[in-house]
Amino acid sequence: MFNNYLKIAFRNLWKNKGYSAINIVGLSVGMAVAVLIGLWVFDELSFNKYHKNYDRLGQVWQFVKFDVEKSAYNVAPVPLAEELRSKYPDFEKVSLSGFKSAILSAGEKKFEQTGQYVEPDFIGMMGVKIVAGTGSNFADINSILLSESLARSFFGAENPLNRMIRINNKEEVKVAGIYEDMPSSSSFKEASFLAPWKLLVSMDNYARSASTQWDENSFQVYVQLKEGADFGKVSSKIKETRMKRDDPPAYHPEFFIHPMSSWHLYSDFQNGINTGGMITFVWLFGTIGVFVLLLACINFMNLSTARSEKRAKEVGIRKAIGSLRQQLISQFFCESFLVVFIAFSISILLVALSLPMFNQVAEKEITLPVANLRFWIAGLGFSAITALISGSYPAFYLSSFQPLKVLKGTFRVGKLALIPRKVLVVLQFTVSVTLIAGTIIVFRQIEFAKDRPVGYNREGLIEVEMSTPDLYNHYNALKNELLGSGAVSAFSESSGSLTVQYGGTTNISWAGKASGSQPLIMSNSVTHDYGKTVGWKLKAGRDFSRDFSTDSSAIILNETAAKLMGFKKPLEAVVKLNGREFRVIGVIENMIKESPFSEVSPSFFVINYTGVNMINMRLSGTLGISQSLARIENVFKKFSPGSPFEYRFVDKEFLKKFGEEERIARLASFFTLLAIFISCLGLFGLSSFVAEQRTKEIGVRKVLGASVANLWQLLSRDFVFLVMLSCLISCPIAGYFMESWLDHYTYREPISWWVFGLTGCGALLITLLTVSYQAIKAALVDPVRSLRSE
Repeated sequence: MFNNYLKIAFRNLWKNKGYSAINIVGLSVGMAVAVLIGLWVFDELSFNKYHKNYDRLGQVWQFVKFDVEKSAYNVAPVPLAEELRSKYPDFEKVSLSGFKSAILSAGEKKFEQTGQYVEPDFIGMMGVKIVAGTGSNFADINSILLSESLARSFFGAENPLNRMIRINNKEEVKVAGIYEDMPSSSSFKEASFLAPWKLLVSMDNYARSASTQWDENSFQVYVQLKEGADFGKVSSKIKETRMKRDDPPAYHPEFFIHPMSSWHLYSDFQNGINTGGMITFVWLFGTIGVFVLLLACINFMNLSTARSEKRAKEVGIRKAIGSLRQQLISQFFCESFLVVFIAFSISILLVALSLPMFNQVAEKEITLPVANLRFWIAGLGFSAITALISGSYPAFYLSSFQPLKVLKGTFRVGKLALIPRKVLVVLQFTVSVTLIAGTIIVFRQIEFAKDRPVGYNREGLIEVEMSTPDLYNHYNALKNELLGSGAVSAFSESSGSLTVQYGGTTNISWAGKASGSQPLIMSNSVTHDYGKTVGWKLKAGRDFSRDFSTDSSAIILNETAAKLMGFKKPLEAVVKLNGREFRVIGVIENMIKESPFSEVSPSFFVINYTGVNMINMRLSGTLGISQSLARIENVFKKFSPGSPFEYRFVDKEFLKKFGEEERIARLASFFTLLAIFISCLGLFGLSSFVAEQRTKEIGVRKVLGASVANLWQLLSRDFVFLVMLSCLISCPIAGYFMESWLDHYTYREPISWWVFGLTGCGALLITLLTVSYQAIKAALVDPVRSLRSE
């Protein structure tokens, strides 16, 4: 019986090649989209599972209250690590950690790399896979572990063990081991070497001073809980650790352990409550995958039921000679399974071909797990579900025909039979139009933020991190050399990048400050020429100047800080910072150093030549960029000959702030285009069938004088109406969900009505282009050929 079902299924596919091709192509694309999204979702859900103790690992975070709301930070004071080790038995292992870039050199080779300085327990906690040497402990403070890729860059095929490497042209360390590169789905993928925490303390003044300071929060504390310990209960125990000490701070830190399983997907907090994070996009794209596959299934349903009159006699004869309805249902399901199996085979090929492009769009390193048995089992299960969904309605609908009516020739598909088909078309285009509108709104929000005034001039501005001691304490000499090179028009130094806000203080007061108020105000140490170099915009007062010796006690506020402090005449105000008085000499336009989608934090700038670690330069513009950079590099080589010249363009660094949103927008547009393609494919098939079904009617109308335009309008009208109805339904749906998404951003663009108008017009245009080919083709047929059988 099964062989008979299969043989008939093949015959039907071959007999109706055009419709079969539409079904197979639509299902292939839909299933390929579902597989791609499934692989992406699996990659997101398996983030950090590379680490063997994944379920028991966590990081100490803290909630701090600076004024009204609690804010969450993933840094902790250094002394906390020893406190957890010695006083809380719930922890099996604890390790301090600090990420820091450094210039590594071995012989003539030099590379600037990001490293992670950790305590010995870190290796075992995280399951770092040592492939050569030993990593069980950092017995020697002057030792280092290199990733396999970095070891190859330095030593090629030679044995790297016990070779010497210099850090920042100063400290010399020995290669004690080589570890397997962390995968892209690890939170530690940026680190290309591991070094002892004690080494960082010995060579970094800030790390050394922070070792005993409970209010210096710049490093990470990772923990591994004992078997059976609960993250929530342990968090409750350590919550008040800082406040129980003799000098509790006003910002009231509350420590808690954030499990590794939540680092990637649940990293957003608002006022002390976890509000999700990337998990939102996992659900979003998972839902899109289901809907895109559903669109392909709808195509199969619509084309199968539309051709019901063609198969009515087959059903009638089968029933007349004794076939049961259950057997007919099995026959139609067999056809459905055959089509889906062919489509799944093609979809795997499509996924393999599109993965490189998809990885580029999604910024992933996903591979097709063809050697994984579970993947194929899941694929077969997925195909079976798809076949059941797509084949269910046609199977039950076609098997319900009454043989007496069919064989007497009185069977006709009534108007009510068209309703489910029309509903499915409306559903298809509702999903497609919703995706189009949502994608447009995402792109507009990104462009809206990009057009936001940043408060300084990014053009021609470059930064060089002062990563070696050679670059410190040479301000005037370095400045004069660079200005004299003709490549640079302005030079300054600052405590960090223009595109990153590093830290702030609550130890600041002013006249009229509310009692008990503890706002966090971002602090920036700069040199005299900073304002001129970055091109900030003064709203009131003046810039720092060497003409005023009192500027060593001067302060410049941004607009947000001036507003927060409530000064009516800010240029006459005095601010007390860490017990020292500073006079306000200027107010600048807000500079965006944090997220371009959020409010600008209150900030201040003071002159401090010893608290800087970043060089800022503006290119003169009189030379080409490559020529300018070559001259700048020559100057830097004079002061730091053992270091590679590493620089960053500020405008490019700023654009990186849009990375996540742009990645989501690219993925959404990719899937939206495929959803539209599937919907149009189904519409093309339906319009082809309708034109074929009404061939004689078209012939009669042409004989009676109907024009091609009249016939085109006749055949297109129903489809246009259905798509217009889809647009009306999709607009409020898209508006509701996109409004909820935009609410996550403080700086956001309101949704404009024309977005939905443009989307609707685009959908109608696509519909007309899809339907018109078949409509015009049918209208141009010679009526003699259409009516010859009459």
